[in-house]
Amino acid sequence: MAAKNLTPEQLQAYKNLNIDPKNRIIISLDGGGIRGILTLQLLKKMEEIAGLQLSQFCDLFAGTSTGAIIAGLMASGHSAIEIEQLYIQLVSKVFLKRGLLANRYLDPPAYDKVNYRHSLKDVMDDSTLKDACVKNGVDIFITSKNITDNDEEFFTCFNTPAGIQGTYQDALLRTVMEATMSAPTYFRPLERFIDGGTTTYNNPSLAALMEAVEYDGKGKYAVEDITMYSMGTGKLVKSVSPADGANPPGIDAYFWLNYVMDESSQDASSMQNDLLRSKMMSSLDFRRFQISFDTIAMQKLPDRDISSIHFSNANTLHDLTDAELQNVEMDDVSKFDLMKEIGLAMVDYIMVNNKFQADLNVTKTNRDELVTAFNSIAQIKQQISSPAWIDGFPTS
Repeated sequence: MAAKNLTPEQLQAYKNLNIDPKNRIIISLDGGGIRGILTLQLLKKMEEIAGLQLSQFCDLFAGTSTGAIIAGLMASGHSAIEIEQLYIQLVSKVFLKRGLLANRYLDPPAYDKVNYRHSLKDVMDDSTLKDACVKNGVDIFITSKNITDNDEEFFTCFNTPAGIQGTYQDALLRTVMEATMSAPTYFRPLERFIDGGTTTYNNPSLAALMEAVEYDGKGKYAVEDITMYSMGTGKLVKSVSPADGANPPGIDAYFWLNYVMDESSQDASSMQNDLLRSKMMSSLDFRRFQISFDTIAMQKLPDRDISSIHFSNANTLHDLTDAELQNVEMDDVSKFDLMKEIGLAMVDYIMVNNKFQADLNVTKTNRDELVTAFNSIAQIKQQISSPAWIDGFPTS
């Protein structure tokens, strides 16, 4: 593999984050709308610890939707602090109703993209993936769903020993960053492209790794010489009781459609994390940082004052209820400040022991420390082993 020559400053950044000097670093960022402000709190702290902005020592920036916006800005040479300011401006401009009656379900899309497009052009001008790749010496990976070809589109640019690689290396970076965030019913598709997180790639880590090792990045990346940081934007916990499963509240089709849309991408993300943490990938230095939005997870965090956030009567994070935490949708601007506070509390938690130097999964199940998992194994074993249980269960 092509060796990476580190400057003294880069070497110190590696040391501060406990990264093997021979490794290449991948930053992979999940989608999640306004919840990307949570991710930015973690990235800011990483840069503070490293003593360098991430674009000055990391190799590949990968992202989907809001994660791709951050990844694209990082690949363009912006620091996490700079991106936070741009991000706050974008959120304030993007989630404006398309019209008085615009609605995700009755009159979609809910929002137009005119402000977003203008803002990106102001920041990016007409620079291409290749321009950013060459200028800043980084690689780029952004996902979008191609609904016409029924395929996931990977927009990439890689600096390799064989030259610049990437089918869409000449694409405008701002075009790709609009394609990846065009979530159905929230925004109009960009011709054939919709949000890359609508299928299995809301967490782009596995796809980015495959692209780096087997495709456009081949010859530059090897699994055993990679440190991957995978950043979530918070996991919604929408548990359905058996009673509600049998008789959903409200309209059945609406209930199940929302459930499937939310859970499919979260399940795909969990599967990827399990794979990347498994013995099959034992040579990969994989570091995942994620939290679930529920009271159990909040109680693990150092408490923070949120009395100035007016959507809730809670004065601190620990006062929040499950009902308030389980409905943080990607366009819920009213919870933007709360997402930042949760991100800052995550930083406080991480800095006690982890310090971004290892995976955040020191648990018996080898899963995320801050993601709640319920354990009903004993009850399930008893039920599914009983003939009386299945024979007596309603069939319609």
